[in-house]
Amino acid sequence: MLLTRKTLPKTIPDIAALDDLLCRPTQALIDDLNKVEGDIMILGVAGKMGPTLAGLAKAAVPARRVIGVARFSDASVRDWLHARGVETISCDLLDEAAINALPKAPNVIFMAGRKFGAEGDLSLTWAMNAHVPALVAQTFSSSRIVAFSTGCVYPFVPVNGNGSTEEMAPNPPGEYAQSCVGRERMFEYFSHKYSTPGRLFRLNYAIDMRYGVLHDIATKVLNGSPIDVSIGHVNFIWQGDASAQALRCLVHCTAPTSPINVSGHEILAVRDLAQNFGARFGRAPVLVGKEEPTAWLTDTSKAVELFGLPVVDTEQLIAWTADWVSRAMPSLGKPTKYEVRDGRY
Repeated sequence: MLLTRKTLPKTIPDIAALDDLLCRPTQALIDDLNKVEGDIMILGVAGKMGPTLAGLAKAAVPARRVIGVARFSDASVRDWLHARGVETISCDLLDEAAINALPKAPNVIFMAGRKFGAEGDLSLTWAMNAHVPALVAQTFSSSRIVAFSTGCVYPFVPVNGNGSTEEMAPNPPGEYAQSCVGRERMFEYFSHKYSTPGRLFRLNYAIDMRYGVLHDIATKVLNGSPIDVSIGHVNFIWQGDASAQALRCLVHCTAPTSPINVSGHEILAVRDLAQNFGARFGRAPVLVGKEEPTAWLTDTSKAVELFGLPVVDTEQLIAWTADWVSRAMPSLGKPTKYEVRDGRY
């Protein structure tokens, strides 16, 4: 079944249903992937978003080879990918010889990186977020490369505006975000050098029932935990929509590579979201702090122009999240830390 607004379920009963939903393609995704030829390789496939992105790619073009590359420290991820028809290769992306030995797929989605615990070993953070991209950009200089980045490369912007545009110069707080600028600069440098087509995929807060800004807020409301509203405004996008847009970027690569902002098109108040969950759960949220006049927000006008609005809208995401959290369904146990203002993760 193709994914459309009309085929969205009212609730997501379990993880299997969630995975199936995240791997369900739209006709637009199928059409775009059929405009580019060749295998699709996903580097760093074993993260929170990589497996279902790989599964989505395979579901959209089942006759095409989709290859997932990671260390696979969790063997169950590899089994899950194989069950979806995705081939796997075990590789440490810090090993230059191992990267050079990978098959040269014409289409590359780069998802490797380090955020959580970034402050604990900053040298490793920089190695993963800047050195590895340099190795990959040279090895796959003849491929299309869609490289996952983050909206955190931007400075904070006024919450009463439209968010950062792609033309705004990166100038973020904290070494994690600075290392993400380093990642982008490596792909830019080698894209200029080798005329490699690509996109820098500046993603802000993908939403999965087990993870994301809404999961964080809903859980705190349900538990009666305080919610800091100093970062008082956010934007976010359903993970399935974000994955589809990343894959569709293969059709919209530029040489040299160029950034594209990906998130929901709405700027939403954390206070309003908390009160919405409070009304659903029958308990008042505990709000602390005061909304600051700036936040990390992106303007997604260019993505909307290319891809249209996300299939899953905000109200649907809120309803799904409220249902999931109220049933004490599984969580990845990784807070987004969306409320952090100093860039320390």
